[in-house]
Amino acid sequence: MDSKEYQIRLSHIRKAFQEAGADACLISTHVNIFYLTGQIFSGYIYLSGNEDPLWLVRRPAGLEGPRVRYIRKVEQLPSMLQEEGLPAPGTLLIEGEEMGIDAWMRIQKALPATRLLNGSHALRVARSIKTDEEIALIRQSAEAHAGVYRLIPGIYKPGMTDRDLAVELDCLMLRHGNLGLFRAFGDMDAFMGTVLAGDNAAVPSPYDFALGGAGVPSNPVGASGLTLQRGMSVMVDLSGNFTGYLDDMSRTFSIGKLTDEAYRAHQVSIDISNRLQEELVPGAVCEDLYATALKMAEDAGLGHCFMGTRQQAKFVGHGVGLVINEWPVLARHMNNRLEANMVVAVEPKFVIEGTGAVGVENTYVVREGQGEKITLAEERILDLEP
Repeated sequence: MDSKEYQIRLSHIRKAFQEAGADACLISTHVNIFYLTGQIFSGYIYLSGNEDPLWLVRRPAGLEGPRVRYIRKVEQLPSMLQEEGLPAPGTLLIEGEEMGIDAWMRIQKALPATRLLNGSHALRVARSIKTDEEIALIRQSAEAHAGVYRLIPGIYKPGMTDRDLAVELDCLMLRHGNLGLFRAFGDMDAFMGTVLAGDNAAVPSPYDFALGGAGVPSNPVGASGLTLQRGMSVMVDLSGNFTGYLDDMSRTFSIGKLTDEAYRAHQVSIDISNRLQEELVPGAVCEDLYATALKMAEDAGLGHCFMGTRQQAKFVGHGVGLVINEWPVLARHMNNRLEANMVVAVEPKFVIEGTGAVGVENTYVVREGQGEKITLAEERILDLEP
């Protein structure tokens, strides 16, 4: 990345640890290392004061630079700081939610006089306001993503299972440049997303997704192997990771004609999306946006199937970027406010018994006036068996 972009990102991280009351920050996750450097290495980034970050690299060999130092274990940190003329920090921000207790204790043992603070949330908040370059990369992913979705009718064949369709779709995404990498914060596993057909869309999942699906025992989410039949909806909900930065987009297809209730619910989803787009402005309160979506669903008589049936998700949107579930979250009890250049996916979805999931998901940039939609693909339900 260029020097200007680097300084902007550096300022975001520095602001995060300073506002948390820390003297320094120790970064070890791939996502945050990539955010700061534009590359991934195993090791740490140590950031304090106004100095450039210190790269403490385990692997790979061969990285060079005035602030690059090679390290074998975190116990070497105090001596390396001393060599750089840096004092041991009184308080150190670390990514506590993303490391085991052993890693935490090793850092604490290496720096016995230092107070450690869990900074995972603070760093997620720091990444939530995207730079122009980050937005351009998300937009590029969204454009490629929409291009692939336009090809979905061409890969459907009568007699397919939902898993057959998912495999063909994954191949299509990869052929068009998707990296196949689905980064998520928290203990969730997926490839690129989910394909949900028929009543499988109502099956609860242990993962914090809007909708679940039975999947398989080792990965209980998404396609279950059922045969696609007339009267079923098919919701395609994949992440568009074509640049390292992710957009999120869902579109609904049908096998033949669906019920009138399904088409009505789908239109309500579009109406909710359009309403929230108008409200995706700096200063908007996240829980208010969720409340607006929920009220519109309930006013339409669809509250019982909004965001699921047997298990209903209590959010309607989430940030996207380097991971699929960035900050912020549009959910109950989330009283934080949106800021310009946050990038948010909004996904008001319904599950209609006997039909399946309907609705749309789009990715927006928070702007003055109203949100900017960047996932530009057809939103009506497209029949795969016209």
